[in-house]
Amino acid sequence: MPFQWLRSVRVRDPALQETSYPVLSKDRTVLLHRILDLKDEDDVFLAEESLGDLIALPVTSEFLSSGIESDEAIELVGGYGVAFHLREPADFWLLLTDKYSTMKILEGFRLEHDSISWKTAKTSDGQFFEAVAEYFSLSLAGELFCESCEVRDSSYYIEERIHRLESFLSPIIPKNISVLEVACGNGMATQSLHRLGYGPFTMELDRCEMCQGLKAGKLESNRSFVLDARLLNRFLNPGSFDVVVGFMVGLIEQVNWNMWMEILLTASNLASRMVLYTIYTRKEAELIARSLDEAGWDVSIIDNRDASGIYDQWAVQADRKG
Repeated sequence: MPFQWLRSVRVRDPALQETSYPVLSKDRTVLLHRILDLKDEDDVFLAEESLGDLIALPVTSEFLSSGIESDEAIELVGGYGVAFHLREPADFWLLLTDKYSTMKILEGFRLEHDSISWKTAKTSDGQFFEAVAEYFSLSLAGELFCESCEVRDSSYYIEERIHRLESFLSPIIPKNISVLEVACGNGMATQSLHRLGYGPFTMELDRCEMCQGLKAGKLESNRSFVLDARLLNRFLNPGSFDVVVGFMVGLIEQVNWNMWMEILLTASNLASRMVLYTIYTRKEAELIARSLDEAGWDVSIIDNRDASGIYDQWAVQADRKG
């Protein structure tokens, strides 16, 4: 079976010495282990290779159609998924979930496979999403689904920009609130949020940028995920965060504005109180402000220019009306 995670399970073959690929550390899936009540030494994998694949379920569909040879299984009550204990080609647990897909291919599975020894476990939307995010983040940083890459020098995190952004954000974003940062890149701007005491969830489309941030220790594995922002509403409910931010979004031009408008409106829908986006030009700010205004937000444009004229020169702040 062409399942990439098989590269990292321990192979047990009488003709071979036991082989292990140390792709992930033993605490790689702390949250999944906790949810499933597994032992620390148990290996557990998700069938799919990315958060986005949990919508189309290409590997899950293939796995189910090929037949399951499992002696025991754990059902996550509430439609979150099923973890199967497999002994071939190694001893490990495989978690299948159709939680985020319109194809509910696991419905009724337990009734059709009563020969398996079943257990149940409970979780919640927030806990399950955080566990899945942690799994994919640590798999990404552990190079489970890709070849090796180089970690950029820490100097790539420009201290002057981080400090300036920290000073800019301090009087604007309320304390003790939940934050989602979209288009976080490698986590440079995220450092300003960390220094202000926030523990943001961070999202990025470019898996290599996300990987760099994870490897550099600038992004938190259980709060970071790779995803097209236009798919956020498939995984998170409206108003899931108090504030949504994005730093240096774009470059936004008329030719790609429709794409960016969809990205920003989808992301903004997850904010219950406020959104804040920084950009390079006033023209970009005006496009964003107009779109948010038409969507019913109370919008203002902030001139944040400095002598360097590079990062976060303009900002759009929008608050929920009422």
